[in-house]
Amino acid sequence: PLLTEPRVCSTPLETPQVESSPPHCLTLQEKLLAHYSSWLAVPEVQASLTPQLARSISTHLQNFLRSKCPELPFGSLFLRGPLLDGLEALAADHILLMLPVVLDATLWSLIPGEDTVVRNPQYWMIKRTDLEYFPRGCSPWDRFIVGQYLSSNMINETLHKMLVASINWPAIGSLLGTIIHPIVASQELRLEVKHDQVELSITLFPVVEMEHRVLLAASPEELVENLWLESFYQAEVSKVKELDASDSGARQHCLRILNGVCKSHPALHKLSGSPLTHVVLHLSATSLDWAEESLADRFQQVLEEMVGYLEKGVLPSYFNHKINLFCELLEEEIDEMGFTLYRAISEPELLLK
Repeated sequence: PLLTEPRVCSTPLETPQVESSPPHCLTLQEKLLAHYSSWLAVPEVQASLTPQLARSISTHLQNFLRSKCPELPFGSLFLRGPLLDGLEALAADHILLMLPVVLDATLWSLIPGEDTVVRNPQYWMIKRTDLEYFPRGCSPWDRFIVGQYLSSNMINETLHKMLVASINWPAIGSLLGTIIHPIVASQELRLEVKHDQVELSITLFPVVEMEHRVLLAASPEELVENLWLESFYQAEVSKVKELDASDSGARQHCLRILNGVCKSHPALHKLSGSPLTHVVLHLSATSLDWAEESLADRFQQVLEEMVGYLEKGVLPSYFNHKINLFCELLEEEIDEMGFTLYRAISEPELLLK
């Protein structure tokens, strides 16, 4: 039998129609996570290189202090800052270098901030005691006394002169593959460090730990020489981590996003750091659900709480309610922050642009 040619269909086959799925509307949670990973997360190279450089500089500075001022009992320098504690966002560009000033507790006592000339509970004075039995000279720190009090300004000025004029930063910089500049004009004890891959700022803080308090040599702007600022930074970080560990919470993740959003916004940058952390700690006392899937809800709730505090002009410290964390903000700054965040409550995407 003859084989018949297979019939060829002359009509072209139609391309099957695929139904297009409707565009997926991102939830606020998805937007926050995407914004953080795209714009706010610290690049890995910076995150590892920055502390490494800061530790090397710290070692050189420690060696210099021990050879230049062997009579002054400085403790071992240590690093602090949100980058090291997992709360940093945007850029690993700032590290705090803490220099312990070791005092003999039998020769010094703390005077509360309310009793000082500035009437501010966040500041303390450190008084030299028992001068009739242990006259000047018994403590190596007696040369920094002004009117019976340990002067934070005198210690800072002495260290500033050393940083600016006595340390061979070009030589240290070339060893580390960096350029190191001490900032001459600033009241702060600050070094600017430039490396091929990172640029960072290192701020040195003399610190006294006494009577379970951490005091920094950071006087307010007014001309007061003897004041020491109480720091709650380590207590803040420890408390947030402790709460997260107790309920597998996402407070640290929430704070990284909030810090990044505020740091990158010109009107909100002064809220990043401690103010946000204290709002999260206050909120943790009433809002118990800090699971990862509730991140967006807590983000919005922190904004709402912050607006409430800004309206009052008072954000009490979680660790001492007498301290107002907004006390150094100008009224116009508070108004602008409040207005920006008030708009963001109904439209949080405004903060993600």
